[in-house]
Order: sequence, then C-alpha cells, then structure tokens
Amino acid sequence: MNNKLLSLLGLMRRAGKLSLGFDAAADSAASGESCLILTTADISPKTLKELNYKINNKTDVIALNCNQDDMQHAIGKAVKIISINDKGFAQKARL
Repeated sequence: MNNKLLSLLGLMRRAGKLSLGFDAAADSAASGESCLILTTADISPKTLKELNYKINNKTDVIALNCNQDDMQHAIGKAVKIISINDKGFAQKARL
C-alpha cells in the first residue's frame, strides 16, 4: 500500500467519511451510504464471503495490499474492513 492512500485514509477518518469494521461497513452498504468497501489482504475467506453475502453486491469491494497493522497505522484503529461513505473519496481511493 502506498503512502498516498495511507494519508488519504487518515484524512477520510478525520472527515468522518469512514465506517470501520465488519458490522459498520455492512450496515453502510445495506443503507446505501457506502460508495466503496476496502479490505486488508489478511482478511479470512470466510469473513469476505459473509461480507459479500451481507452487502448483496450493493457496493464494490476492493482488497488492498496491506495488513491490519498497516491499516491501524493509517487510521488509528485495527480493522480489516472499511467502508468509504463519500463519492469523491471513493474515486480517489480507486486510483
């Protein structure tokens, strides 16, 4: 994961545009608030399957090339699933 995306994730967190963790991300996707869901590379296949089932393909899911420790360093919380709840930030994260 590059430093630009890490910095962007920190900015999104401070702006209040992230839902952190499995339940929060799934709820954001179910309510239509989520624009993009990011997962870490060390997420279990079972958790990923449950996430896809729960969000019912309402939101794109992208696996990042980082682990939970990298995510914790970027946003200040150890999570493996993040929902981006802003279209502009989601577009920037896709690049």
